[in-house]
Amino acid sequence: MSKEEMFKELADAVISCKKDAVDAAVEKARSEGIEPAEIIEKGLAAGMNEVGIMFERGKLFLPHVMLAAGAMESGVTILEADMPKDTASKKLGVIVNGTVEGDVHDIGKSIVSTMLQSAGFEVHDIGRDVPLQDFIDKIKETNADMVGLSALMTTTLPGQKAVIEMLKEQGLRDNIKVMVGGAPATENWAKKIGADCYAENASEAVAKAKELLV
Repeated sequence: MSKEEMFKELADAVISCKKDAVDAAVEKARSEGIEPAEIIEKGLAAGMNEVGIMFERGKLFLPHVMLAAGAMESGVTILEADMPKDTASKKLGVIVNGTVEGDVHDIGKSIVSTMLQSAGFEVHDIGRDVPLQDFIDKIKETNADMVGLSALMTTTLPGQKAVIEMLKEQGLRDNIKVMVGGAPATENWAKKIGADCYAENASEAVAKAKELLV
């Protein structure tokens, strides 16, 4: 079996949401001498990416995404034993993620958190309808590198701008990247309020976070 076929098998196992299939595929790749980082990046994370895309297109539902993430996590745990200790514990960056005050939409934001976590970031998901000061407090508490601000309604969109203003006022803005997302948010809106990036979906959120933090 070629490396490419093995990566496809790993990705398919994640998409199937079956922990046993993921564990078996990981063990197989290990026995072929494939590097843990490659197994994660080109196999497991690629599968998780696909899951995110399928969710966004309405082909999968949140329980599937959570199962796939759990299956992937199980595979990563097996590989941690093979990794040099510093890489196993080394996170790509710390991200605080939440839906702004007044907005109770949760699913998209949860998917983004799951995908970021699967990609190797340390994610602190602080939920939905989050008071704006709570974002600031959590950023300070976790010494975060990035904050993700989700808003799914036009009326709650200004909350994203307000958090950026608060970061400036409290002297934190220079040390943290700001990502915005949600149905009414756009690339133009992100530029207008001074965010570092806008992500249209979970896969894009992972790509942009890597671009800015890694």
